[in-house]
Amino acid sequence: MPTKNDAHRLGSKLQDDDAQTIYRHMLLARSISEKSWLLTRQGRVLFTMPCDGQEAADVASAYALDTSGDFIVPYARNLGAMLVKGMTSLEVMLNMFGKSADPNSGGRQMPMHWGYKKLGIISMGSSIGTTLPRASGVALASKLQGQNAVTMVYFGEGAASEGDFHEGLAFAGVHRLPVVFLCNNNGWATSVPVDLQTAEPQISKRAAGYGFPGVTVDGLDPLAVYQTVTKAVNRARSGYGPTLVETKTIRMMPHSSSDDHNRYRSQEELDTEKNSDPLPRFRDRLISAGILDERSNQALSEAVNQEVETAIKEADAAPFPNCLLYTSPSPRDGLLSRMPSSA
Repeated sequence: MPTKNDAHRLGSKLQDDDAQTIYRHMLLARSISEKSWLLTRQGRVLFTMPCDGQEAADVASAYALDTSGDFIVPYARNLGAMLVKGMTSLEVMLNMFGKSADPNSGGRQMPMHWGYKKLGIISMGSSIGTTLPRASGVALASKLQGQNAVTMVYFGEGAASEGDFHEGLAFAGVHRLPVVFLCNNNGWATSVPVDLQTAEPQISKRAAGYGFPGVTVDGLDPLAVYQTVTKAVNRARSGYGPTLVETKTIRMMPHSSSDDHNRYRSQEELDTEKNSDPLPRFRDRLISAGILDERSNQALSEAVNQEVETAIKEADAAPFPNCLLYTSPSPRDGLLSRMPSSA
């Protein structure tokens, strides 16, 4: 195991221990994502949105926040950010299985639809783009209450084609709100490529129209993302207003478990993205810097996978919510049917 110290061996302002923590969160997000996909194939989980390829952008950006006081307004693919904010593997799996102990909704929301009040994770919905004006509202409320908190809202480049994008950014710019708009641009809005969404593929350029900075960063490089988002967070917390950060990421898996990306993406493109996987890239960088070695990396990977397997087992055995299922009155008896909680 490499010797730990406080040197910045990666050539960044990030401490070595912080770099290892980011890497562990990336590994954990990938393990949960892969196993959740298998659970949907087995019919044990209803739905999932894989985050494979987006871990670096989500984990490193959330790591730039004050996890105890700042707010996150997520969308479904932000699993890595949820883990950094404090959600455990078990809590994620309780959400995936729809169990009553799920802290997001008590098992009543779709899987990967986050909302955890205690952790400052604002409840999301499936409608694309609606999180942006909501985030501006959260930032306004925290500013009026003097909380000195920053709100980070995540969205994909597909959401930037919605009217909510304009409303959220325009309001935040006018009122100089402490909000960071983080666009994960993976080039695909489900099956629609970015060149059919916008004539200008660089989303960050739009920030100028709202009176605040926009910056594009390599979303496969967690250190670059961390440094860029840290500046945006510090700017917001200092009262200078919003920043639009665009992370150029990849989507290595289908949009969701309901999608088949082989119908609209070539194998050549998918192979290229596999070779750009941020996890082995960051692993090799940590090993080259002497922060990890092959043995410690293997031990870490095994520990993460065991943590997720244990979470799956416990969540699968947990009780479902005690709820009623109402149907239309039967022509025969006019009664409402009742579904017991064990059904």
